[in-house]
Amino acid sequence: MQEVSADPLIGSIVDGRYQVLSKVADGGMSTVYRAKDLRLGRHIALKILPARLANNAAFIAALGSEAASAASLSHPHVVQIHDHAVSPEHAYLVYEFIDGHTLRDVIKQRGPQSPRMALDLLDPVVEGLAAAHAAGIVHRDVKPENVLISRQGWVKIGDFGLSHAANTANLSGELLGSVHYIAPELALRRGSDARSDIYSAGIVLYELLTGRKPFAGTDREVVTAQARQDVPAPSLLVPGLPAVMDELVRYMTEKDPDHRPEDGAALLEDLRHIRQTLDAGELDFGSPSADATELTEVIAAPYDQASPGAGQPTGAIPADATTVIAATSFATSVMPLPAPLYPDVPDAGHGAAADPGTSAIPALGDGNSDDVPPARLSKRQSAALAKAERKQALKAASTPRTTLGPAHPRRRALLWTMLVVFLAVLAAAAGWFLGFGPGALAAVPDVHNKTVPQATELLRTAGFENVPTSDVFDEKVAEGFVVNTDPTAGESLRKFNAVTLLVSRGPVLFPIPQVAGGTLDAAKTALADGNLAVGSVTEQYDEKVPAGVVLSQDPAAGKEFRGNTAVNLLVSLGPKPIPVPAVTGMTQADAAAALQAVGLVPVVAPEQQNSLEVPAGSVLAQSPESGELKAGDTVTLTLSMGPKMIDVPSMVGKQVGAATAALEALGFKVSVENLLGGFFGTVRFQTPDGGQAPEGSTIVLKVV
Repeated sequence: MQEVSADPLIGSIVDGRYQVLSKVADGGMSTVYRAKDLRLGRHIALKILPARLANNAAFIAALGSEAASAASLSHPHVVQIHDHAVSPEHAYLVYEFIDGHTLRDVIKQRGPQSPRMALDLLDPVVEGLAAAHAAGIVHRDVKPENVLISRQGWVKIGDFGLSHAANTANLSGELLGSVHYIAPELALRRGSDARSDIYSAGIVLYELLTGRKPFAGTDREVVTAQARQDVPAPSLLVPGLPAVMDELVRYMTEKDPDHRPEDGAALLEDLRHIRQTLDAGELDFGSPSADATELTEVIAAPYDQASPGAGQPTGAIPADATTVIAATSFATSVMPLPAPLYPDVPDAGHGAAADPGTSAIPALGDGNSDDVPPARLSKRQSAALAKAERKQALKAASTPRTTLGPAHPRRRALLWTMLVVFLAVLAAAAGWFLGFGPGALAAVPDVHNKTVPQATELLRTAGFENVPTSDVFDEKVAEGFVVNTDPTAGESLRKFNAVTLLVSRGPVLFPIPQVAGGTLDAAKTALADGNLAVGSVTEQYDEKVPAGVVLSQDPAAGKEFRGNTAVNLLVSLGPKPIPVPAVTGMTQADAAAALQAVGLVPVVAPEQQNSLEVPAGSVLAQSPESGELKAGDTVTLTLSMGPKMIDVPSMVGKQVGAATAALEALGFKVSVENLLGGFFGTVRFQTPDGGQAPEGSTIVLKVV
């Protein structure tokens, strides 16, 4: 993926965790950014939903359910969902970041693909769908834009759940961008299941083979065609295409879902069978090259004809271009039939099973091969027949032609006597062996909690000489001592049999995992998976580590302890909150010093205001006035300009009442001094008289 354009969101941190680095793509239902997870330190794809969807409660509820289901799906050909949340500013999804491009880019740049390439690209997509269908998840929006190809050559399908969430919230209109791949049952509002994904995958296969979508026109016209018209055969646009590819597209895009493969697993089996049945010429039809590097060239296609950027020569593949190292292939091969178990026996023939009670060799008669018609014998049968005849001849040659006479009577009596004596000795030896010797029965003694030498001596005293040892873990018996025997104590056993000593290796020890640096929830999961327990959880403020992240652990990682050993955790509360000091009325310098002393940043507002009470240059107002902030946060200061200056009109010669009212209306205070009793009520003198004076200042009127 590459940056598309700048955006005001770039550089910001979403929900206090995801730092937006660049925009990747923009669509009707979301905008995708490349971002960094500040907690885990990894790059992710951040999908921000537009306000019209984020503010739709039904959509958000449905999306949460779909996201939870999709997040439970873990498969190498499915884009993993890491997170989903609704913050005060945004509703978003967090995906695994795939550094590469989409299948749409491949189709745009390379056009029609060979059957080999089309099947190789579709195979991992269908395998990902098969895993989703097995988990009860239906995609409902399979299209080339949702198939991502990484630098390492992984083909993955993403965006599970968005389409269904929009339909659930009655936002079907949002899906019009996918009408070229919509299944007929979805177009007719009849519901959907795994077979709807099969139909969409069939349209993708058609586009891979032809470079075009099967139906053109307005959205309404395309939807109508999807519901009523059969998808045309790809060979109409690509003459000479193997007929089985036409049949595969037709099978996947049947209007009746019951006539399609029932799910991704069934389709995957068909795809791989078809690929195995096609020969190299059919697989590489329409391809300029049939060597092993073709898939790499196809995956790299979006960069072959890209317009050169600044400083990049025309036709060069950019440094960050995505390539595929090797094709994802699961080809099935047919193993050769094994050689016959008895090579001397000829085949029983074709078309009838041999009777298990009879030989497969034809009747030999009197040894003359003419008994079997030569025209009916295969080369293998002829060779077997000749070999059987040779065996019969050798047997006949070894048979004596004369019969020996009867043996001498004395010799026969001697032989019988010797036989009886031998049998008697043999019976006596067997009686001793089974009654008193190594074959006699003995009870296995109890050697629990004995040392190996002690246990061995007890067993040999009981008659057992074969005493091997085997190590086992045990929580109670100390290391090096015997836990038990096999067979167990008390069982009767022939003395020549082995009695195995099960020697304790001590308790099972489990390594402490590294949980510092991860979240508290992740630490709890890792300890539980490692047969360990969570000990005390202590929290403290930290200026650099976000809240909820484990700062340290005790015991440290790598050491081994017994199961259920408690691991104590120190967890960050994030930066320590700072009470906002009151700096109103202070001079600008004093206010700035007071804020900086507690770790806050003073910012002076560009506009100042007049004030009768606060002198010019001092702080008239601050924002925020109180509360708590984090270190490095700003406090805005509004400075005073002092009182407002007002032109002073001359009131000399006017009656004192009118003059007073006029001056007070302008914002002045009036002081009246009577001369000679002020009998006439006329202003004779005024101080100040003319010029300007601060608002609220006193004008002295002297009245005669």
